[in-house]
Amino acid sequence: MKRLFTTLLLLCAVSTVVAQQIPTATESSKLSSAKRRTPRIDRQISSNKFVFKGESMLGITVSYGTLESEDSDLGLIIDNINLRGSMFTIKPHYGYFYSDNHAVGVRLGYSYANGALDNIGLNLGQANDVNLSFGGLGYRNQAYSAALYHRSYMAIDKKGRFGLFAEWELSGQIGQSKFNYSSEGSVKTTVSDNYRLRLSFAPGLSVYIFPNVCAGVSFGLGGLQYNHIKQSDGNGNTLGKRDYSKLRFGLNLAQINIGVNIHLWNKKKDK
Repeated sequence: MKRLFTTLLLLCAVSTVVAQQIPTATESSKLSSAKRRTPRIDRQISSNKFVFKGESMLGITVSYGTLESEDSDLGLIIDNINLRGSMFTIKPHYGYFYSDNHAVGVRLGYSYANGALDNIGLNLGQANDVNLSFGGLGYRNQAYSAALYHRSYMAIDKKGRFGLFAEWELSGQIGQSKFNYSSEGSVKTTVSDNYRLRLSFAPGLSVYIFPNVCAGVSFGLGGLQYNHIKQSDGNGNTLGKRDYSKLRFGLNLAQINIGVNIHLWNKKKDK
């Protein structure tokens, strides 16, 4: 009896030790999944600083373009075209970095555009028997804008010289355009007062060309926009009103901006 009792105790002890060394089904699945899992590489991109908290920046974007008759290439259907026009835009802005890589700011803007079409002929060939000729058209537009924006940077190198950014902008614009045309031997004018409210998104790329000077390019990808237009004749008599809104996201070639920012304090020297 004593030998049997001793043998049972030994068997219980051995089984307990073996059970502790053999993993359970749950533990086996965790071990196998841990072996299958690819280790994550932390490149610490989010920890790289492009701009430090407390810095301020002054920036400006300027664009200018012209259009002349020689710039048009419309084939043989357009004859005797006399077209000219120009467009100018300037947008200064100020921003403050309330935390590393994140800034809020204000942007002002002014744009001017004008164009004139003195003469143009349209010839669709003898088979179509369509020949048109008209001219004496003129267009001029001036607009002022003010905006609030939020910009977030992400440095793509450890030294923080190159960075990507994403910007949201809430802007309001007021402007006036005039369209002149010849009718019945006299020149008539149509005036349009334009009011616009827009929430837009624009990503971009920035690079430090000097320790305190940063150049960048941004691409407008659209957003939400509301417009109110009031149209009148040259004597101030109201001809009509129009309200419309649109939501559109996509690359807009007319909203590619190249600018320069000057950082008033360079916190990188202290780091």
